[in-house]
Amino acid sequence: MKKFKFTISGKQYEVEVQSFENDKAQVVVNGTQYEVDVEREKEEAKPVIAPRPKAAPAPAATPAAPAGDANGVKAVAPLPGTIMQIFVNVGDQVKRGDKILMYEAMKMENNFLAETDGVIKDIKVRVGDNVLQGAVLAIIG
Repeated sequence: MKKFKFTISGKQYEVEVQSFENDKAQVVVNGTQYEVDVEREKEEAKPVIAPRPKAAPAPAATPAAPAGDANGVKAVAPLPGTIMQIFVNVGDQVKRGDKILMYEAMKMENNFLAETDGVIKDIKVRVGDNVLQGAVLAIIG
């Protein structure tokens, strides 16, 4: 048995629930026994949302063919984004596939890899820079 106190329109009621089966309850209110019908709110079916599968690591963002000139190979941004971290300095020796920098594009962090073996001749960006697609990020000679 459970006892409750209710205040309705400023008047206090002592309610004792004696039994409860299906949609009927036997209650005593201020000493008087009642049988009451109980209406339950229907619970709405909540959609079951399956967890998203974890995304596979993003492939290295590199252009299909490095663009070269007399000064070296221009490493260009394949997508617009923001430079997050730079891993090399001017004069560093790199091999094809070495990380040059990390940038955020389309809400994903992408590693930008060296397209060719060589020496970093120039770095055209700084951390925090916003770059457009096709912008030169570095020159490898």
